[in-house]
Amino acid sequence: MEYIRLQIGCLAVLLYIAFIYFRECKRYHRKLKDTMFDELLLLGIVSVTLDGATAYTVNHLETVNQILNRVLHALFLAGLDAVIFVLFLYMLFITGAFPQKRVNRLIVFFPFVANILLVVCNIHSLRYEEGVHTNYSMGGSVYTCFIMAAVYTVLTIVIFFKRWNYMEHHKRASVFTYLLVMALVTGIQMVFPETLISSIAVTIFVLGVYLNLEDPALGELSRYHSETIMGFANLIENRDNSTGGHIKRTSMYVQLIAEELRDRGRYKDILTKDYINNLMKAAPMHDIGKIAIPDAILQKPGKLTEEEFAVMKSHAAKGAKIIQETFQKLGDEEYFHMAYQVACYHHEKWNGKGYPEGLKEKEIPLCARIMAVADVFDAISEKRCYRDAMPLETCFSIIGEGIGQDFDPVIAQTFLDIREKVEKVHREFAENPVFPEQA
Repeated sequence: MEYIRLQIGCLAVLLYIAFIYFRECKRYHRKLKDTMFDELLLLGIVSVTLDGATAYTVNHLETVNQILNRVLHALFLAGLDAVIFVLFLYMLFITGAFPQKRVNRLIVFFPFVANILLVVCNIHSLRYEEGVHTNYSMGGSVYTCFIMAAVYTVLTIVIFFKRWNYMEHHKRASVFTYLLVMALVTGIQMVFPETLISSIAVTIFVLGVYLNLEDPALGELSRYHSETIMGFANLIENRDNSTGGHIKRTSMYVQLIAEELRDRGRYKDILTKDYINNLMKAAPMHDIGKIAIPDAILQKPGKLTEEEFAVMKSHAAKGAKIIQETFQKLGDEEYFHMAYQVACYHHEKWNGKGYPEGLKEKEIPLCARIMAVADVFDAISEKRCYRDAMPLETCFSIIGEGIGQDFDPVIAQTFLDIREKVEKVHREFAENPVFPEQA
């Protein structure tokens, strides 16, 4: 047992993580396979188990069947490469870089498959070295495994730095820390093969991913927060006989717009993961000021008089004031500022003829410019108490006509360019009035 104490310890940690993870998933009704963490956790357990098995067999060559020993080594080396490769895929997944096209996926997977074949085909060249404290394995399969592990570890770190703004800022330092530890442990294992510490790298990464990204309890807390905001916004929307669909659809539209802008390299220093998350949570609050508008005006079936319209327009400034008085002391400064700007400025126009302050062009905060396009499109594409819904073709035409006048040209054109995605959201919501992601 002295040769596998480290692997036993690492395996105990991984099994404990698995127990807690699956228990919490069941408790919070979280579906498995929502991310690649399930595969990562399972591969980690298998890899560490095989690591322990080969550490034992290589030190008991006189009693272990040689065919069994080589089979276990082939499985261990292939399993270790699989863990490193899935770590790479996981980083692509959480940063939104996972390829969508089938041909691109094949390109990503081909080197891994080729490497596994090389490991298995060269297992006959496996040889055993006698170290100071323990025996260890070397040969073509081991070198192939080491090379791939090094390459994909480096690629994982490169993806992290290239797409760091696709991750929440409070998670970046933690992710970088366990990526660095994994790289150091992998490097030590390659330079000093006798150490047999590859299981530490696997365990640290799985533990780090679980604590920072995949803990179901933290995810549930975030969901409760979002649902509380959505529920509060629903109460406001229901005052003008809305079903609450407006706030849910506009939240989805702003997400589509913001992510498309980011993917096109527009405002990439602003449109971080945090910014887009805050924008999605702030979007439902854009009409919070309507709570201060009298029902006689809010629910009037006909055209508003000039005096009534002036009262209606005041909902933007009143909404900003409500948010300032309600959310400022909650501790989340970034979200507070986002919600304030969205509520206050989502009726400002690119040409300066909007309200409440008559801001123009880039004087209007980016979040409000995005919100303006989503808000107008949904307002005209759905039935209101004073008119019927307009055809989608007309709605897109209105957005197009407003380019450079009502709307930021870049944002409005981006919205038109993703028309297919917008129509899909509109269609799915018409078929099922529940928020599609929660259906």
